[in-house]
Amino acid sequence: MRLILERRDDRPLWLSLASPLAAVGLTLVAGAILFALLGKNPLAALKVFFVDPLSDGWALQELGVKATPLILIGVGLTLCYRANVWNIGAEGQLVMGAVFGSWLALATHGAPNGPWVIALMLALGVLGGMAWALIPALLKARLGVNEILTSLMLVYVAELALDYLVRGRWRDPKGFNFPQSVNFEPEATMPLLFEAGRLHLGFPIAVAVALAAALMMGRSLRGFEIRLAGEAPRAARFAGFDTARTTLLVFAVSGGLAGLAGMIEVAGPIGQLQPSISPGYGFTAIIVAFLGRLNPIGALIAGLFLALTFIGGENAQIAMRIPLDLTRVFQGLLLFFVLGCDTFLLYRLRLAPAARAA
Repeated sequence: MRLILERRDDRPLWLSLASPLAAVGLTLVAGAILFALLGKNPLAALKVFFVDPLSDGWALQELGVKATPLILIGVGLTLCYRANVWNIGAEGQLVMGAVFGSWLALATHGAPNGPWVIALMLALGVLGGMAWALIPALLKARLGVNEILTSLMLVYVAELALDYLVRGRWRDPKGFNFPQSVNFEPEATMPLLFEAGRLHLGFPIAVAVALAAALMMGRSLRGFEIRLAGEAPRAARFAGFDTARTTLLVFAVSGGLAGLAGMIEVAGPIGQLQPSISPGYGFTAIIVAFLGRLNPIGALIAGLFLALTFIGGENAQIAMRIPLDLTRVFQGLLLFFVLGCDTFLLYRLRLAPAARAA
């Protein structure tokens, strides 16, 4: 006898809803085992990771700060993946959005300005991420180049460009030779929602983007076109939809949201350009998209959960001396279990007779 995977004819709704919950549960179990192997109390470590960050107002604000870029990028990737287009380079699009928008902050530094500065910075951030995303999109639509490779390789180009700028022309002349730009003027930073804490206007923007994307996907012709292009490309062509145009559209929207996330991150908690402005939000957002079932509202919820792992990892490093890299291990395990559970959502295990030798 041998085990084979047999495609399911139908997928019950309850199974689709249970799949991400099962993935989270399995991740917690695997995490508890890891903590035990490190000689830590598993229950105490899980409490520090997932309960303590929800225990006070400051931590809840930090949750919103960390979740903002994850939600924005995750929603954009959701649109791409629903169209069966694989944007893996959101990290580079985030960086280029920050670079484009920061140009205005540096160009107007020290000059009289007003609230229009931050609005234009955000618009430039969207344009920067969109322009960077359209490179692999055009290569795929016109030449059939694999978008996974091109979008991923452009991440390193964007990061090296940022590093060059902050060590060269954009370096703060009074910064003791540190590779960073000047601190942005108050008018070039994200407005805070509360006097105490760091939660800024970017979080409600991210929530609004997720709600707008959900409305577009569920109630508009454009959303139907994106879904049909991913689920039935031949049917989309028969219906008169242009798959190349859909590829350009979803890449542009995804890149624009990643660029917006980068500009919000730089103009919000960071307040200046540095060689590294992201702990890997662009890659973590891939987990956000899949954990959210490729649904914008699901991406909103998943973004909050993944943000919790970032804050919990920092807490565990301080309180229990657990390596911060364990946060990435958690996120990797979560992606592994999400994909594994999705496999059993699409297929069922079946015993079959062993193949006879010829």
